Amino acid sequence: MASHKIQKAKDASAADEIELSVAQALVDLESNIPELRPLAISGAKEVELGAGKKALVIFVPVPMLAGFRKVQQKLTRELEKKFSDRHVIIVAQRRILAVPSRRTQSKQPRPRSRTLTAVHNAILDDMVFPTEIVGKRLRQKVDGSKQLKVFLDAKDATSLEYKLDTFSAVYKKLTGKAVVFEFPANAEVF
Repeated sequence: MASHKIQKAKDASAADEIELSVAQALVDLESNIPELRPLAISGAKEVELGAGKKALVIFVPVPMLAGFRKVQQKLTRELEKKFSDRHVIIVAQRRILAVPSRRTQSKQPRPRSRTLTAVHNAILDDMVFPTEIVGKRLRQKVDGSKQLKVFLDAKDATSLEYKLDTFSAVYKKLTGKAVVFEFPANAEVF
């Protein structure tokens, strides 16, 4: 049974069929990738990209993220073979803590890593993992909407070009923020 590959919070709902199918795929891949044995997921979600395309977002516990990053390229490639009609993205399951107010007195301050901005930036880094983000530009339009332009390392352009729309749609679904991923036209570092 693949349910031992899913580590949910105590108050979370039971695993659905997408999470079970991802967990089963991880169990199947353990023979090829032995580093997967101690690793588990905390959830999985299917995101509609439009035009009949879908993406599979796999959430992992933050302490296990380093283990997943060691095998992420190979794991992503194998999972995209198993789930042939979807792109696979691995993101850490992070928690955002509310801003402390007078009514909610806490014994300790809120860590910087639990702020909304820090969590959204970490999600951005997780989504494009093998590639580095070399620059960001926030564009404020006349109508008041904001659009973030993220520039990725140009050396990975050939391997990631087909996933840029997927990254944008998944980030919009997870955070509600519009983002455009690009590779810089010239090779200058920002």
